[in-house]
Amino acid sequence: MPDPRTLVLLRHGRTAWNHAGRVQGQLEVDLDDVGRDQAERAAQAMKELRPGLLWSSDLARTRQTCAPVSAATGLEPTYDARLREFFFGERQGLTHAEYAAADAAEFERFRLGDYDACPTAERTAVVRARMTTVLRELLDLTAPGETALAVSHGAAIRVATGALLGWPDDTFHTLRGLDNCGWVVLQEHPGGGAGDDLRLVAYNRVA
Repeated sequence: MPDPRTLVLLRHGRTAWNHAGRVQGQLEVDLDDVGRDQAERAAQAMKELRPGLLWSSDLARTRQTCAPVSAATGLEPTYDARLREFFFGERQGLTHAEYAAADAAEFERFRLGDYDACPTAERTAVVRARMTTVLRELLDLTAPGETALAVSHGAAIRVATGALLGWPDDTFHTLRGLDNCGWVVLQEHPGGGAGDDLRLVAYNRVA
């Protein structure tokens, strides 16, 4: 029986927009000083996990989080747009207060993880499909007993975690949002194929 593969999903470090409570979506926002420090500390934790592959969203905040991870692990990152955050349409760039003022009922659903409440947002089913596809591709390239690392975004990782565990569509809402540079650890169940039977080992670990 081959040794199980492990998949680690790391959220990017803090940005000024995270700190201000502003919806980022797929807009380009750089890490702030706190976020850069978080990324450096997370990089050392990722080094200890000894990943064999490093993939990342191509947005600036994930690339900037990935850079110290790449330096610490010696891995060349592969950037893939399928690891991006949700596109949140007309709500991107709004503070939470501005969003609530625009539509309080919609914002409350959004805050609880019902991202489809925003009519111009990318559909959850689409994000789930692109995230699970790219993460299973990553696992397929990972040798038995090895670890793969993907750097992505909070809402996208939250949805992907539930999907990869085979949970019903609305069950991922029970997961709290990841902290900046928090990570998830998933591992194949012994006897399962590449990503066919994943188990949750850890959620929202931080350095």
